[in-house]
Amino acid sequence: MNAGPGRSAVGFPVARPRRLRRGAALRRMVADVRLHPADLILPMFVREGVTEPVPISSMPGVVQHTRSSLRKAAAEAAEAGVGGIILFGVPEHKDARGSSADDPAGIVQLAIADLVSEVGGDTVIMADLCLDEYTDHGHCGLLTATGEVDNDATLVRYGEIALAQAAAGVEMIAPSGMMDGQVAAIRTALDGGGHTDIPIMAYSAKYASAFYGPFREAALCAPQFGDRAGYQQDPARSAGEALREVALDLAEGADAVMVKPALAYLDVLRAVADSVDVPVAAYQVSGEYAMVEAAAANGWLDRDRVIMETLTAIHRAGADIILTYWAAEVAERLASPPPASGRRQVRAAAGGVGQRRPVRV
Repeated sequence: MNAGPGRSAVGFPVARPRRLRRGAALRRMVADVRLHPADLILPMFVREGVTEPVPISSMPGVVQHTRSSLRKAAAEAAEAGVGGIILFGVPEHKDARGSSADDPAGIVQLAIADLVSEVGGDTVIMADLCLDEYTDHGHCGLLTATGEVDNDATLVRYGEIALAQAAAGVEMIAPSGMMDGQVAAIRTALDGGGHTDIPIMAYSAKYASAFYGPFREAALCAPQFGDRAGYQQDPARSAGEALREVALDLAEGADAVMVKPALAYLDVLRAVADSVDVPVAAYQVSGEYAMVEAAAANGWLDRDRVIMETLTAIHRAGADIILTYWAAEVAERLASPPPASGRRQVRAAAGGVGQRRPVRV
């Protein structure tokens, strides 16, 4: 038998990619996409006026925190090595201009100060900057008399909110409203207020997505009329529009950029990562979380494996930073040693080596 390309003299393959997949230790050694706890950011909700954490029915395991429970959960996340915490506020009082968003005694400003005191220096304290959680109409900006979102009037409010968050001690600001010029407005306000060192992580490519449904329960921010398709990006547009948004944000002073949601936009994430030289974040949003938790609760998939597979996919597509509601859980898992092989467990039981703590994978 004649040997063809990639074949031995007897016709069997010479190149055998399976050789590097034969065992867990070998696969681990040659892996070139590796998650680290510091890559992960934990989104957290803090609600004004509650005395106990409030479970979010569509996001099992996620709660609206009290200030006290927030501090405890943040300390646990920091201990696990999570790279950052991003705060979303749920105020008692809402009005047309979102007054609580920049109130020095507002829930997010108080929570920022709490976390700086509790875990400052151990993990990055971030805050989402938008108006939807704070307005009685649920939109991300101020409205005109005809009910349209007023882009430029909203920019003024964003600057005021940025200054309030900076005064509270925030270490990074993440504007998510998708207003044109929002990064420039926030950068100008911060610099004018003497906060030149606070970085901005822009939600540069944020799509008008159905995957946000559970978040709207969590943040009590569903629009009271219409939708946000007039300012968030259209899923039917190619990555070119996202790249334009990214370029504009960088020109306005963004220090990092974000794609949101993650899994349905891995192509956009890859395009953005290939085009910039700043950190790229992706947000594994509430709907992505809820789908996995619901399917796992029904026994339809292996929860832990799917979590790790999705996060690995997002990282492989180009995300340096991943916002995920599983951040603390996954960080703890990543920090644990891999499970011992059967042979090593036998030796450990016989006293040959120290016993390793098993880890779910």
